[in-house]
Amino acid sequence: MTPPRRLVATLLAAVIGTLLGTVALTGCGIAHDDQPQVVATTNILGDVVGRLVGDQATVTTLMKPNADPHSFAVSAREAGAMRNADLIVYNGLGLEEGIEHHVRAAHDDGVPIVEAGGAARPITFRTGETSGAADPHFWTDPTRMRDAVRAVSHRLAEIDGVDRARLSANTEAYLSELNDLDEWMRGLFAAIPQDRRKLVTNHHVFGYLADRYGFEVIGAVVPSGTTLASPSSSDLASLATAIRTTAVSAIFVDTSQPDRLAKALAAETRTAVAIVPLYSESLDERGTEADSYIAMMRTNASRISSGLSR
Repeated sequence: MTPPRRLVATLLAAVIGTLLGTVALTGCGIAHDDQPQVVATTNILGDVVGRLVGDQATVTTLMKPNADPHSFAVSAREAGAMRNADLIVYNGLGLEEGIEHHVRAAHDDGVPIVEAGGAARPITFRTGETSGAADPHFWTDPTRMRDAVRAVSHRLAEIDGVDRARLSANTEAYLSELNDLDEWMRGLFAAIPQDRRKLVTNHHVFGYLADRYGFEVIGAVVPSGTTLASPSSSDLASLATAIRTTAVSAIFVDTSQPDRLAKALAAETRTAVAIVPLYSESLDERGTEADSYIAMMRTNASRISSGLSR
């Protein structure tokens, strides 16, 4: 039989061992919880931030796959995460209409923010209801995304706990991928005859792409830079006439938006116009053909090329 003193010592050692094990496990949890917290508003930016920072920070993306960046909202918990973040990465230029006040509120509380759109040499809308306003859809031009990536990387480097050398290596690697994407898109679009490089979309979303690769924007089903606007019957009639006159072969619609109006417009033209879905403003679910920014751009470019070459 174990003597009383030895029994007490054995039990005490077991208790101490258990406590140490618990502390060790808790410490791992605390280390993870203490990672820098970065909030990205849109899923396109969330994907980009994840590529840059890797596992050095917890990246929270507010916008769900296949959502509309103009109208998505956040929960109270997500709004709280914004106010406790080490950095908020947002598109800006009026894109996140449903949550921009949360971004501003967090910034007023002292949270650093970086506006990706403002760093991407923004252009203005040239036609439609938002003519003259800044166009927030800069990501449709990979070279503008390079500008945004540099700005975001610079701000990520200011966060305590982020290894600048690793961040720099990730940034350079991603910038190289964006350069490859741009070259690939340029080569793909070069095969489209000049008289077929005409874009009609569900709203004005491809101004940057048109500028970069030499397309002409004929019009949009919703004559605005936001999906929250609505067309009049005269708007649709005028666009139908423009489509017939310019022999447009396809209407490109966003996968996150209903295509009812686009179908009505196609019928109004009384010509063979294809309705081609694009992931123009949102990524898709993981494991799909548009689950990252680069995959989305390649999918869209291929569909644009096919739609205009038919």
